[in-house]
Amino acid sequence: MFPHASSEFVLDEEQADRLHSVVADLTPVQLQWVSGYAAGLAAASVVESARDSVPSSAAERGKRLTVLFGSQTGNGEALAEALASQARDRGFASETISLAEFRPADLKRESLLSIVVSTHGDGDPPDDAELFYEYLMSAKAPALSGLHYSLLALGDSSYVNFCQTGRELDARLSELGAKRFAATVECDLDYDQAATTWTDSVVASLPGLLDGTPRIARLRAVKTAASFDRQHPYAAEVLINQKITGANSTKDVRHIELSLEGSGLRYEAGDSLAVISENPPALVDEFLAIPGFDADEIVAVRGNRVTLREALSTRLEITAASVAFIRRWSKLSGREDLARLLEGDNGEDLAAFLESHQVIDVVRFFPSVVPAQAFVDALRSLSPRLYSISSAPAANPGEVHLTVAPVRYDAFGTRHWGVASTHLADRIAEGDHVSVYVEANKRFRLPEPDRPIIMIGPGTGVAPFRAFVQERIEQGASGDSWLFFGDRNSDSDFLYQLEWQRHLKNGHLTRMDVAFSRDQAEKIYVQQRIAEHAEELYRWIENGAAIYVCGDARRMAQDVHDALISVLVTHAQLDDDAAEQRLRELRRVGRYQRDVY
Repeated sequence: MFPHASSEFVLDEEQADRLHSVVADLTPVQLQWVSGYAAGLAAASVVESARDSVPSSAAERGKRLTVLFGSQTGNGEALAEALASQARDRGFASETISLAEFRPADLKRESLLSIVVSTHGDGDPPDDAELFYEYLMSAKAPALSGLHYSLLALGDSSYVNFCQTGRELDARLSELGAKRFAATVECDLDYDQAATTWTDSVVASLPGLLDGTPRIARLRAVKTAASFDRQHPYAAEVLINQKITGANSTKDVRHIELSLEGSGLRYEAGDSLAVISENPPALVDEFLAIPGFDADEIVAVRGNRVTLREALSTRLEITAASVAFIRRWSKLSGREDLARLLEGDNGEDLAAFLESHQVIDVVRFFPSVVPAQAFVDALRSLSPRLYSISSAPAANPGEVHLTVAPVRYDAFGTRHWGVASTHLADRIAEGDHVSVYVEANKRFRLPEPDRPIIMIGPGTGVAPFRAFVQERIEQGASGDSWLFFGDRNSDSDFLYQLEWQRHLKNGHLTRMDVAFSRDQAEKIYVQQRIAEHAEELYRWIENGAAIYVCGDARRMAQDVHDALISVLVTHAQLDDDAAEQRLRELRRVGRYQRDVY
């Protein structure tokens, strides 16, 4: 029975009786359909209402919350959308805009602004925030004494310049006279709780800053099986786990196929698959051998009580060291030599240390007997690992493919492992299941089918380009395509060689240039091939080609970027600054896209 009409109930008594008479005889399936239908009607009504309420002119911008986002992988955009949605639910006009699309000159017209921005790599702004960042840091930026703002910074504390972009934007806005209306929050990879706290703080501040009309909370459609995310991943069956490097290769690269049949999961060429996995058991055992640690001791991890073994196996990051961990362990161990790494003038040394040392190395080199709970509190949550998808959905219905190089290496006299890569390569077999969800990458998308594309992807960076070529075949694309690929040895490391040769023969791939670094005495990389074919590459760019780069962010991506600068300097007769500006303009219009990590 429905409740009687009251001030808390949204239907009067007559409406409630009519609704009850309609739904009384419906089956559960029919009730679910009616629920979705009603939610759709409500959503359409709210969208129309929100459209009417969003200010359409600069003069009205003082009546809304503008939410800007700069995001490399899409997490920032999702958080920005969630904030704007909550603001609208409370009756406040709100608009979400990418920093790539926001005109920096409009900044002085805003009065209430929230910014969600990530830091890409070691301190750089994400691609879509570059122009905004440059404008705000320049002398062109206006006084902003009439602006109230809030900022959420996303980053990865395994980099020295953690949340650097957010910190710099925050400082610069304050310097220009803008006033913070909610505290700036910095988020690590496990950002959910911190981001929720920031969002709640922003929304709670709006009644004192904007005029709003409270609304009844929006009806939402019932979630379907396709609503998989990091909290609720999908258990995908492993169809194929095949080594695709040769017997004599110094590398182990796997082609992995997973079933999405019946899941409702959707992806596009250019997206990533997030893999949730467990830490290497051998590494867990090494930590449990530390004096004073008992595998069965109960510890608290983010509000959950589990055994120490469970915490180290499935809950905590025990491979990549972070600045936060170094800081906490220096205090726990009392080691001054470790603390000195954190001093302001040791940034380069700290960065090199973080790149070469895992958590286990820090604990070994700076030993200390500490309570298990203190050790657990010093660690970050274990985050999903993202892999560029190497299949096009139209060409592989019900499947998703990955190209994975397991991380295994010796350092400081002991074996080291990656997390998800070794889980996928070493601990799953065909028929097993892997917890996954799709991470959309809207900033790594194919252009229109008639536009030529240039793809640069050494090693496993070639993965999305396998998907791109498959997708272009399905599209019947007429645009030319050029692939640059590199690896160590041609006879053992030529990933997907037969597929590329078939695509070249069939005309689905126009051109391919390769660089195998160890086939000759002098190492050759893809950037040398770019330089060798600079004139032809420039012609492609002038003919409208879109450039795509995938792979290592620390070295390869910068080397390729420098090679592209040289192409423009030589053949467009630009100086370095003008060539850099040309690439930024190509990035702004979507003709220079990077998926680097």
